[in-house]
Amino acid sequence: MDAFKAGLYINQGTHKSFEPEKINRQWQLNNMELIDLLSRADRQIGRLDMYSEYIPNIDLFISMHVLKEATQSSKIEGTKTEIEEALLDREDVIEEKRDDWEEVQNYIKALNSAIHNLEELPFSSRLIKLTHKQLLSGVRGEHKLPGEFRKSQNWIGGASLRDAVFVPPIHTSINELMSDLEKFAHSYEYYFPDLLKIALIHYQFETIHPFLDGNGRVGRLMITLYLVEKGILKKPVLYLSDFFERNRMLYYENLMNARLNNNIEQWFKFFLVGITETAKSSINTFDKILRLQKKTNEKLNSLGGRQSNGYKVIEQLYQKPLIDAAKIKDLTELSYPTVYKLIEELEGLQIIKETKGRGRGKQYIFDEYLEIFRS
Repeated sequence: MDAFKAGLYINQGTHKSFEPEKINRQWQLNNMELIDLLSRADRQIGRLDMYSEYIPNIDLFISMHVLKEATQSSKIEGTKTEIEEALLDREDVIEEKRDDWEEVQNYIKALNSAIHNLEELPFSSRLIKLTHKQLLSGVRGEHKLPGEFRKSQNWIGGASLRDAVFVPPIHTSINELMSDLEKFAHSYEYYFPDLLKIALIHYQFETIHPFLDGNGRVGRLMITLYLVEKGILKKPVLYLSDFFERNRMLYYENLMNARLNNNIEQWFKFFLVGITETAKSSINTFDKILRLQKKTNEKLNSLGGRQSNGYKVIEQLYQKPLIDAAKIKDLTELSYPTVYKLIEELEGLQIIKETKGRGRGKQYIFDEYLEIFRS
């Protein structure tokens, strides 16, 4: 990696933009520390993938992983929606927080839609544009060309181009640079380990900054898409935004260090540590879920004739651990008196507890499950 050249600054008159070197070429890997970190990351992500295969009904739990990813990725951009607020319906969110809430909901929709689209589309500019369009639809960035690469200059940090921390390449370079990125993602001519490949793709995407808004969120979402498309993960169960949020300054510093000092190896090391820690954390999360599931099932077995309806409620709560009487009625097709009796029993078993509702009556939370994702 000693030969890495990030790019060069080009004088645009009032400012200098950064023109990155293309990445679809042969790479040499000769740093033993980096090779060791790559080996560790590969082992942990392999463990996570194998682990996820043996979890019954894993799709029930993925929605909460996506919800946490959405709140953490949006938090990096300054959105302040907590995971409990993200569970609420729009009308239950206080008015001054609705814009943030909507951005988190769009992230969830965009990620779910992108994973679905992978069944028909490869990891590509087309997929990235479709995902970006969903991400910005109807929210604060909706006037910033959703689903289209920018046609003007943007910048990072500072109030204007003159005092910007970083100015990405001019818009006329974007199509060529993104085409190069896409070729690199699918290249069989130049071998490069997949975890380093997506690390480099993420760096390059954030350097190109091809959209007027939403680049950070799309760039982080791309990591999971790549891992799923390449078959490294069979299910979308690994998300790095929590790691990036907890190490936000290092995240930005390592990206800038690569651009300014050609030090891509430090970015790779940071990224691989993130993969390793996040994979371990995800396995730990699934362990906790399985233990909770076993404990909860034992409690539900005491419900007698109402056991089957109890299981219907709990399956819904694994997907979204907040519920009200109306939702339970829809799930179980019981009368309201019987629904409230079931709620009372689930409260008595300490599976759910009442939480503050806004406007439409009482709501109940599966707090022990939610706590797994808060930590």
